[in-house]
Amino acid sequence: MTAFALSLVALVAGYIVYGKFAERVFGIDPARAMPSETGRDGVDFVPLPTWRVFLIQFLNIAGLGPIFGAIMGVMFGPAAFLWIVFGTIFAGAVHDFISAMMSVRGGGISLPEIVGNELGAGVRQTMRLFSMALLILVGAVFVITPAGLLSSMTPDAFGTGFWIGAIFLYYVLATLLPVDKLIARFYPLFGFALLFMAAGMLFVLLFGGHDIPVGFSDGLGSRYGDASHPVFPMMFVSIACGAISGFHATQSPMMARCLKNERLARPVFYGAMVAEGFVALVWAAAAIAFTGGYDALRGFMAANPGGAGALVKEISVGWLGAAGGLLAILGVVAAPITTGDTALRSARLIAADFLHIGQQSILRRLLVSVPIFALTALLMTIDFNVLWRYFAWSNQTLAVFTLWAASAYLRRSGRFYAITMIPAMFMTTVCTAYILFAPRPEGFGLTWHTATGIALCVTTAVSALFARLIRVGQRATLLP
Repeated sequence: MTAFALSLVALVAGYIVYGKFAERVFGIDPARAMPSETGRDGVDFVPLPTWRVFLIQFLNIAGLGPIFGAIMGVMFGPAAFLWIVFGTIFAGAVHDFISAMMSVRGGGISLPEIVGNELGAGVRQTMRLFSMALLILVGAVFVITPAGLLSSMTPDAFGTGFWIGAIFLYYVLATLLPVDKLIARFYPLFGFALLFMAAGMLFVLLFGGHDIPVGFSDGLGSRYGDASHPVFPMMFVSIACGAISGFHATQSPMMARCLKNERLARPVFYGAMVAEGFVALVWAAAAIAFTGGYDALRGFMAANPGGAGALVKEISVGWLGAAGGLLAILGVVAAPITTGDTALRSARLIAADFLHIGQQSILRRLLVSVPIFALTALLMTIDFNVLWRYFAWSNQTLAVFTLWAASAYLRRSGRFYAITMIPAMFMTTVCTAYILFAPRPEGFGLTWHTATGIALCVTTAVSALFARLIRVGQRATLLP
């Protein structure tokens, strides 16, 4: 219990202390005109109240990551708690805040343009394709998951196929309608459900007489008990949205177009990531407290086909009762839906940006969106487990590009760029080692020592190239 309580305190302290430091490093300007006014179009550039912007950003980035990802990640052992806390404070929240502010300073530009401006035309084109692929992948994944959950909660007449159709139709509307007509109206309710769920779980953990067997005294080694699941690099990819996620940087520009003042960026962007870290921390602790420990958790996951979803349902109803459990489960259902819809909306914005197609007209929005909807529907025919594995690695790789671009931006601006460069180096090593170590066909199936050694060499080479380019005063163009 002490370790868990200290983790919660560290998250709050990180927001207050390191969040303020990140704000000073970037150098916000409360007097600067915002994209929500200079580019106001009544569709995507719309000034919104700060509390709405915060909840939209929180729900956009949350999804199932801080819940399912935390449950899967904590199976690696107590190292998961350290990664959630320190990853959130020093990597994830900085990543989200800096990328959002770069979008604000660029007039609300999308992620590929942000990265391309700093790392060159070649990276810009790569990021356009990579971001679009990831967002469409998210849209497909986050149709299937909530549809399955809703199907398990409703009569047989409303099967998975029905809910897939209903959710996909909602995604179409959320992608096409102005941001203040649908998203900004319903997200506060969904946000309340998700935060209520986490707060309810926290209350039970602290005052329900439950033991939280974190197990730091037994070391930080993997609790999987086999060589295929080492803490490094596997855990750092399994726990993505609860610590750092490249997907977040695709969402931040959407809210950068709705923010009213730069001084609100830290509460919205850094704060939303800390809130997500809080949700991940609560669910990681709940998983081992409810099952009784790492071995018991692993046994539960092996014995239940529903995996993390089945555990979430049992914990919610068992700890919060029927009414509280229902609200908690609705929060779990709402989380992926409110991420999937804005993923496809972000895909529309990215495509519109690089195609230079204005989005005021509904016909122009349809012109950009129809191919996106078609590709999403096609991906939904692929096995979910395959989609999720590639999403996890692609997600973290996107964070690598964003962090290097942020480092280039801060260096060019004469700022303390180590705040993003150190996380960039670490995540470069993680992502390279993961794809080399992961078993075939997901990865190359190399030994741990070989994969880690190559990853360290790759990170060293990229860091040296970055240092050489900034030393001679050039932009850090990593690709031609």
